[in-house]
Amino acid sequence: MASPQRRRPAALLLALPLLLSVCGAVRARGGGGDLRRVVEVRGEPGGSVVWAVQLSDLHLSAFHPERAADFRRHVGDALALVNPALVLITGDLTDAKSKDLLSSRQEEFEWIEYQRVIDDVANRSGLNKERFYDLRGNHDSYGVPEFGGMFDFYKKHSINARLGRKGAVQSITLQNGGRKHLFVGFDSAMDIGLRSPTNIFGQSTDQLLFDLDAALSQWDNQSTSSPVTKIAFGHFPISFSALTTSGRSIRDVFLKHSLSAYLCGHLHTNFGRNLKRHHTSEKHRFSSKQYFQFDIREGMSTAVSSDNCSARTESATEFWEWEMGDWRSARSMRILAIDSGHVSYADMDFIFGSRDVIIVPTFPLDSRFMQRSSDPFDFICQATSAAHIGTVRALVFSRYKIEYVTAKVYELHSESFHLVLEQEMENTSGKGAMYTVAWNWRDFSDESPDRYWLQIEAVDMSGEVYLSERRPFSVNGLTAKFSWTWKEFTVMGCQWNQLYFPIMWTTLAFLFSLVLVPRTSLTFYENQFMLKLLKPKMTRRSSGGFSPVNFEFFGVELSKMYIIWSGMLLYLLYLVFFPWFTGYAVMENHNKMYLHYKGWSTKYLANTSSMPYIGLPDVMVIVLPHLLFVVLPAFLIIAAIAAERALYLGHNIYQRAKKDGDHYKETCYAEYLCIFYWIRKILILLCLPIVWKHWKSYYEGIRG
Repeated sequence: MASPQRRRPAALLLALPLLLSVCGAVRARGGGGDLRRVVEVRGEPGGSVVWAVQLSDLHLSAFHPERAADFRRHVGDALALVNPALVLITGDLTDAKSKDLLSSRQEEFEWIEYQRVIDDVANRSGLNKERFYDLRGNHDSYGVPEFGGMFDFYKKHSINARLGRKGAVQSITLQNGGRKHLFVGFDSAMDIGLRSPTNIFGQSTDQLLFDLDAALSQWDNQSTSSPVTKIAFGHFPISFSALTTSGRSIRDVFLKHSLSAYLCGHLHTNFGRNLKRHHTSEKHRFSSKQYFQFDIREGMSTAVSSDNCSARTESATEFWEWEMGDWRSARSMRILAIDSGHVSYADMDFIFGSRDVIIVPTFPLDSRFMQRSSDPFDFICQATSAAHIGTVRALVFSRYKIEYVTAKVYELHSESFHLVLEQEMENTSGKGAMYTVAWNWRDFSDESPDRYWLQIEAVDMSGEVYLSERRPFSVNGLTAKFSWTWKEFTVMGCQWNQLYFPIMWTTLAFLFSLVLVPRTSLTFYENQFMLKLLKPKMTRRSSGGFSPVNFEFFGVELSKMYIIWSGMLLYLLYLVFFPWFTGYAVMENHNKMYLHYKGWSTKYLANTSSMPYIGLPDVMVIVLPHLLFVVLPAFLIIAAIAAERALYLGHNIYQRAKKDGDHYKETCYAEYLCIFYWIRKILILLCLPIVWKHWKSYYEGIRG
């Protein structure tokens, strides 16, 4: 028998692989996240189709109990009907706003209600809670002074917290039909949650991006040929996600992995229902797209011939960003389907009650919001795959027995739709949700990406007819051009974290020039040599019968009003070097914090010595309105009053210089005085909305 001393090294050698695997698992978890979880899902036979449900911006509120009541009433039954593999809730679980919407703070009552509602919905749907993933939004961090502290109720009542998902990055892989479908969620809400309104941006860190990159890379080096579809989900759109301290963005990570889609919320349907954006890598370092993008998708796919199928070019780095509607006001829900690697979705709402039938077309894809740059190559060069491109496919979920499902293709001609194909679809599994029908896709090959439109019709046992949304498609893989409305462009097309400083410094530069340029001009005018040059010009204008008042004359009048001019200059210097407002930025902190253009000062917060300011660029929602709608109009009105004063004085000088004066000219002079009187009244009246806006900005900063 071996001695204990001899058995110990052998035991260590046997335990070493286990220890290494445990260490690897901990490293992959990224601080408590479940990055290696793999779940086999049933999907649909023969199609490798899986689907998930997304909900966002619930805003369960103590002052609006109907939101929770409707969620209980409709969502549980809908999930039971759809039976998704995952349920993704992308932030703003509670409202955390006062009844008058003027202040914000966490209320545990709302979180207790959220926990009860989610538990009821999960029980009613029959789904395991392991399928649910809920992330924080900015409302869920309003006023939270410390992440994980006593006022961070997300860490107590959310599903992620109750299931022990502690990391900022979570992932799960759905495996079906030889394919992997990787879902990665991440929490980029503030650790120190500022109160409203300076808490609207996702605050990514370099560590978060590192963990996110690791989660998305987890299958890249695996010795397997099974394809992987990558999908990320979070709360904040790219346009409302701040850069890290090193200047990196979550967009860079998503482009590196060429995601199929990024699912987010935050913006709500009040801004529009077309909040989608296609992202591609930029070849030029200095591109306007880092600040704004006018169209949902600027780059158009080009047709590919079958001659170059053997020499495929490198795939483009790209991803779709799909913001979805909110539950708060729109009662929206989204079903996301992955069909042989192609991702599509269908949105619905419960404003008018529950749904008996839900239809999700999965192929062909919507050419407006779902086509990718690689699709032209795939469609042409995979034409022999009948299961992929040779069938029209759709998911149909119904409470009652479906008698038949029909695929209809319309041709758009002269702004009217003409039916060109109508074929009954077959249920592939007898009792499943997938319906397919073979079609001759070559008949619909066309250079126009929106000539043909697909609609699925379902009829249940009672004869009730249900129709999916009619959507354009292109078997060539071309993308239909689609533009935002101005509201959609404002929130989705503008990269506000990049635009903040250019807008602020441009405005300040204009204000400084408004103050300093006239003063510089006055210095030149006071020079005797300049006065000699100007005097002949004034004389010529006087002799010609025109007013001697010109821009050089009244442009310096502001700088002659020395007290006002000095106050304007000092105020601009104050805005650059000193705080703009004071207010209570977090809960249970009775010390006022100071808001600078660089963020809120943190000297009254614990454990923030390395961060002198927090909340950048979130403070722009106070800084820019104050600068553009208070300071700029005020300075312009002061300059206008100075110009009016100069014009009035110049007109008096001109009248006194006249040698002859008759009654007609005296009447004209009186009319001029009346005009000056009303101009002055209007300018003073315009000061009232500026005062109101200034008070409102200050009040928002104080109350939070």
